[in-house]
Amino acid sequence: MEGEGAAPLILTLDLDPDGFARLDALRRAHFPPALNRVPAHVTLFHHLPGGAEEEVARLLAAEGAGVAPFAVRFAALMPLGRGVALRVEAPEAASLRGRIAGCFAGRLTPQDAGGWRPHATIQNKVSPAEARATLERLSAGFAPWEAVAEGLRLWRYRGGPWEAAGVFPFRAPGGAVAGA
Repeated sequence: MEGEGAAPLILTLDLDPDGFARLDALRRAHFPPALNRVPAHVTLFHHLPGGAEEEVARLLAAEGAGVAPFAVRFAALMPLGRGVALRVEAPEAASLRGRIAGCFAGRLTPQDAGGWRPHATIQNKVSPAEARATLERLSAGFAPWEAVAEGLRLWRYRGGPWEAAGVFPFRAPGGAVAGA
């Protein structure tokens, strides 16, 4: 049963340690420190039904067992108006997200049901001028880079920093990790 008051669930990719460290360093360098309450992340879903946490966990464990680690390409910088993000290219993540979305059809928020624009926010909640300056500064030396998605991370959102709710490793052999 999906409890009305249950904390919403957030689903992100679990990146390899080096890839995560690089992404998180960018976020720490550019996100306003007083507002940076969560680690760097690539969000797959912003609000899965918290009252269905056991169902979500079973699904993520099953999906993880059938997926091999895969490359995640941080392909370009993108302006957010009041921030800057890295555009993410990961066809395997898009496919995985589509399968999960299908399992929760009719229970997704409009934000999650309306499509997915994969990115990692490295700056937000700043003035448009500051965001433009950051984008210009970072663009001068930006080169696309890759990390490896090693699984999924589930989080509970209770209004502040996210609360860890589970890690679901990708376990299938193989994968598109060459060069990452």
